[in-house]
Amino acid sequence: MEQARAEGNAIIDSHRAALEKVFADHKNEVEHQAELRVREEMTRAKLALNQAKAKSQLEMKRRRSKAQQEWKEKIFKETMEMVRAYMKTEEYDAFLEKCIRRAEEYAGDDLVVIYLSPSDEGKKEALEEKTGVSLDIYPEDFIGGVRAEIQSRNILIDNSFQTQLRDEYEKFMFLGGDGDA
Repeated sequence: MEQARAEGNAIIDSHRAALEKVFADHKNEVEHQAELRVREEMTRAKLALNQAKAKSQLEMKRRRSKAQQEWKEKIFKETMEMVRAYMKTEEYDAFLEKCIRRAEEYAGDDLVVIYLSPSDEGKKEALEEKTGVSLDIYPEDFIGGVRAEIQSRNILIDNSFQTQLRDEYEKFMFLGGDGDA
């Protein structure tokens, strides 16, 4: 009997050991699977966070760009108003006279055709008297200033406000902040 009990206990102990090993293996496998799932979820969460961050940064950049464009438009609208006010001053008349004289001087003995903007047509006679130069009115308004052509040398001297404002508008950038321009 004792031997049977001992054999039974040995079988039970062996079975228990086998079950404990199966349990330990199963537990290790479950823990390993859980770690893998946690890593996968962490990777997905990081990816989602990075995507959200990139989307947010892109939206902020769009908003900033839109705001900068609005400010740029406002600045150049105010600049245009200042130009229009300047064109009513004696300083502007002196500027036109100086541009005309410089174009004549630059042309030397070559024929130069000097144009005023149609918006300055009322100043033509007075400027012709002051400078002794015959002036033409350009077919299109170039806001103000002077354009001169020296055809023999294929040269255009463009002191028009339209060109200068356009060039400044194209070059204009808001600098600062995070270094993006």
